[in-house]
This record gives sequence, C-alpha cells and structure tokens, in this order.
Amino acid sequence: MSVKTPSEEGSLSTKDKDDFNTPEDRKLVRKVDLRVSDHVRVGHAARSNIGNARIIGLVDDLHISPPEYNTALALYFVSYVLFEIPANIILKRFNPQIWLPTLTLFWGSVTVAQGFVTNKAGLFGIRFCDRIFILEGVITLAFGLFAYLVVPTWSHKAKFLTSSEKERLLARLDADSDAALIEKFQWKYVKQALTDHLVWGYAFLFHGFAFVLYSLSLFMPSIIAGLGYKSWQAQLMTVPPNTLASFSIWGTVWLSSKVNRRAHFIIGAALVAILGYIILLTTKTPGAQYVGVHFAAAGVYTGNALLLSWPGENVSAQTKRAIAVAMQITIGDIGAIAGVLIYRPNLSAHRFRTPHIISIGYLLFAILVTIYLATYMSRENKRRDEVLATSETEIPLSTPEQRQEQGDREIRYRYVI
Repeated sequence: MSVKTPSEEGSLSTKDKDDFNTPEDRKLVRKVDLRVSDHVRVGHAARSNIGNARIIGLVDDLHISPPEYNTALALYFVSYVLFEIPANIILKRFNPQIWLPTLTLFWGSVTVAQGFVTNKAGLFGIRFCDRIFILEGVITLAFGLFAYLVVPTWSHKAKFLTSSEKERLLARLDADSDAALIEKFQWKYVKQALTDHLVWGYAFLFHGFAFVLYSLSLFMPSIIAGLGYKSWQAQLMTVPPNTLASFSIWGTVWLSSKVNRRAHFIIGAALVAILGYIILLTTKTPGAQYVGVHFAAAGVYTGNALLLSWPGENVSAQTKRAIAVAMQITIGDIGAIAGVLIYRPNLSAHRFRTPHIISIGYLLFAILVTIYLATYMSRENKRRDEVLATSETEIPLSTPEQRQEQGDREIRYRYVI
C-alpha cells in the first residue's frame, strides 16, 4: 500500500484511515478474502512436481536424455514470456469472471494431458502449455467449472456484496489506492509502463530471483539426492526446507507490512539465500549441506514473496500496474529459463558447484537492483515532500480523474520503500 502524507489523505478520502478499522470493516474484508483469495489458492497446482517425478523415475519411461529434460523444463517458462503481457491486457479489457475460469479450465486440461504423455515430443508440447499429474488436472478442471459461478468481477460490479458493502469497499479502496476508479483500457497506460525505469527495475529484480527460485524448486530433490541420500529419502527431505520457507514468508511479510518497508527485507532474504549457497559450496558433510538447502530455500522463497507484491503497491494507474506485473513475470521468467538450463548434467560436478556460484551472482544482481529502486524512490518521495512544503501557493488536491491520469507520478503519491 502506498504511504500517504497527512496532506495527501484528504485528496483520497474524507475518512481518516482509522475509521476503516471497525468490526464491520473487518467482516467485509474477511468476506472479500474468502471470495477471492481462497478460490485463487485452490486453483493453483504446483509447478515443480516434475522435479519430484523425475527423482523417483516417473519420467524415465519417456526415454529423454538429461539435456532434453532441461529443455522440457525451460519450455514451460517460454510460454510465460510469450503470453503474460497479452493475458493481462485481455484481463483488463474483459471480464475477469469469464477470463480467469477459462484459463483455469485450459490449465486443468493440459495438466491431465501431461499424465498421458508417452514420448519426449509430447512432454515438450505439454510443458510449453502447463503442469503435471492427472489428479491435479482433474481437481483443477472441476474448480475451473465451479469458478464461473464464484469468481467475482470488478469490485464495483461484485454481486456477492450488498449495496452498502460495495459502497464501503469502494471507499476503502479509494482511501488506499486507485482500485476504486473505473478505468477504461487505454494504450497510453501500456506505454507508461513500458517507458518507466522503475517498472523495468521490478522486472529485473525478479529476473535475478527467478533464476534461483525455479532452479532450486525444480532441482531440490536432485540436489538433496546428490548429497548421498536415496531417492525416497530425498523426496521426504524436501519437506523441511519448504516448511521453513513457509514460516519465513509468513513472518517476514507480516513484519514487512507492520513497518511498511520492502527493500530491506528483500536484501536480507537475498543474503540469507547467498549464505545457503555458500554453505553448499564450502562444506563437505551431507548434514551441513542440508542445512545450506534450508537457508537457500528460506531466503529465495521469502524474497520472491516480497518482490512480486512490490509493483502492485507502487505502480498506478490500473492498466499500467497490470502491464508492470506482467512485465515482471515476463522478464523474470527469462531468468528461470537460464536457471533450469544451467542446472544441467555437464555442470553437476562437485554437487552443482558452478550453477551454485552463478546463483550467488544472480542474487547479488538482485540486491543491486533493489538498492537502485529503493534509492530512487526514497529520493523521489523526499522531492515531492519538498515541493509541497516549499510551494509559494498551496497545490490543489488532485481530482479522481487527475489521479488516474497521473498515476504514481502524482505529486502526493508516495512509494513504499
């Protein structure tokens, strides 16, 4: 959420923010969360299951070579790079109540199809379109059909809210962001995103983290098995690092929201991940290296949770934000492609030493991008404060139309650092 100065709050809402912290508001937020968040979580199938399938031999029947396996992994992210921005443009131009369930149905169909793959050509084609395992696909298909009935549309059209609840929700949104504005799609907002250096910064930040995110999630069973454990042991031993990462995400995101800071925690997460990779590189005992896997997982997953929400908090207007988020995934997943191609058999010597060193390099790159973003946004916030404080005449409050037009460039807009 964008930080607002006291002088700015009046331009966004006549209500003080504390007025929105009532029992009725908390009930409203829970109602919206249950309607939106839970359905999104149910529809998300794990993308890394092919890594677990490979370690126990479920991919062996396809008779693909290790390099071809890496190619299959990379093809998954190629489709992200090609379709992420167009998909978000379609989402903005049409009804999410139709578009999102349709994507879910397609996703589920491809997931089921992957369970019937019998050769490498089929695997390549299916990985380009989606996930793995028939059970996940059937569940996703069922949810996709149900989603047409339950996935809400835009907030001002939400039928599951009463008129008073809808009015209250729009007031809350208006006090915090541009989400309450009814913005029609215009190509100029796409141009704003494509020409904003901060948007590119968020994209390159995810590029650095995506390299380690997907290489770690897809190859964690192989990395653990390489420490000398049997395949079934390696499968089970992926649970503790992922569990630690979950608690790390919850705790760090909560603390980050409490102090309203992002950059410090992203840098901290990257340093924790780097420590994990250093342990993997410098220790020889399986137990110590397994500890390194824990640090790497906690740092990588936590950093990604924070950075993926950052443009959503700092980019306005709505279409520009949608394109910014899509660009972040597009540029980021180019890093994912590099990651899954570098963790290949001919670079697996000394327990993937070379890929681990490259991972540290990508994390250091992400730290530099984070410093750049935080430094620029901090200076820009101070500059805008000075303009408001030193202006000889009081700068009038922006109208909703002006706020929509100017987006995050509006003089009273404040970035979350």
